Amino acid sequence: MQVITNKGATGIGPTERFVGTALVDRVTTGTEGVDVTVASVTFTPCSRTNWHTHPKGQILVVTDGVGWVGTRDGQKHEIRAGDVVITNPDEEHWHGATESNRMTHYAITPLDENSEAAVWGAPVADEHYLA
Repeated sequence: MQVITNKGATGIGPTERFVGTALVDRVTTGTEGVDVTVASVTFTPCSRTNWHTHPKGQILVVTDGVGWVGTRDGQKHEIRAGDVVITNPDEEHWHGATESNRMTHYAITPLDENSEAAVWGAPVADEHYLA
């Protein structure tokens, strides 16, 4: 068993993965002997991830605020504190805050056999985000 008492400082999500300001707090990195990463991510209003996929899928647990999750086929769902989103392996999607709300979620992401959690793509354009 490992007890992680100091997971480190919160950092700003890199522009290669996020539009706007997202605060990322890594809880686990997959190097603790369990093949999963866990991060708490807080999105400021209008911020969101780039398009991305997860080789082994992902679970989001919304802990605060109001956000959206969208898929390449144009679906967009509102998500709120207490909601859980399960993304299928290799399903292209994005997630983030709404225009006027912050949103925080835990992202629980299994690692694939190459220790990869995500494949990152292009930024989500305003036309997709606001549609």
